[in-house]
Amino acid sequence: MNTTDLIEIWKQEEEQPFTGWDFSYLNGRMIEEQAPWSYTSRAAQLMRQASAVVDLGTGGGERLLKLQEYWPKKVAVTEDYPPNVKLATERLSPFGVQVVDVPLTDVDPMPFADNEFDLVLNRHSGFNARDVARILAPGGTFLTQQIHGLWAYDLLAAFDAKPQWPDSTAEKYVPQLKAAGLTITNTQEWSGQLSFTDVGAIVYYLKAVPWLVAGFSVETHARHLLALQRRLDSGEDLAFLARKYLIEARKDLRS
Repeated sequence: MNTTDLIEIWKQEEEQPFTGWDFSYLNGRMIEEQAPWSYTSRAAQLMRQASAVVDLGTGGGERLLKLQEYWPKKVAVTEDYPPNVKLATERLSPFGVQVVDVPLTDVDPMPFADNEFDLVLNRHSGFNARDVARILAPGGTFLTQQIHGLWAYDLLAAFDAKPQWPDSTAEKYVPQLKAAGLTITNTQEWSGQLSFTDVGAIVYYLKAVPWLVAGFSVETHARHLLALQRRLDSGEDLAFLARKYLIEARKDLRS
């Protein structure tokens, strides 16, 4: 296939819609090895014991909805990306879920009361450790799974880009959670492979996750995409380093 045809195909991939945090469009084309733990299963176990849960950075609410049979009486979520706020509101509000539009940062407080939730969930979103401890009820649990700051750094390097938050690691957040008064009950780290069957899948992925390669487009990064295509044509896999970590922490009953 000639260069013109390839670029046209990639531009079509670039225009495919992406909503929430749903990568089903890439089923069979993006293959991520699985970590040895299941965040979803652990979240379900903890929900069974909870009376109030907040899901920080819920995206479009798609993963929370998969856990609906385990929801406690009180459920709230946060999200700050406007398209996802709208989607989460449409999906979750009919079930009585409180949807709060608020950014999650290392410093900003959340608009929740002290000790309001006995379970705080966070999958792949930022968080303020001190504020998580504040809204967590005594005896409550914080469960977070995070993308390591060096996730797919070799994919980024193929586009002359570098990770924006290389210090986003368990080594950074565990001390912060301890300093906030929480007891760490579980920490796990994992590395594996993130593979793509074709360059078009990488185009879709980078458009869906725009902070990985700032300003990415087929037009501006055509030479990088063509280099990856040559790599694929030579028989080399499009496989990159995937890294995640899991932290579970508990607030002391006497807090």
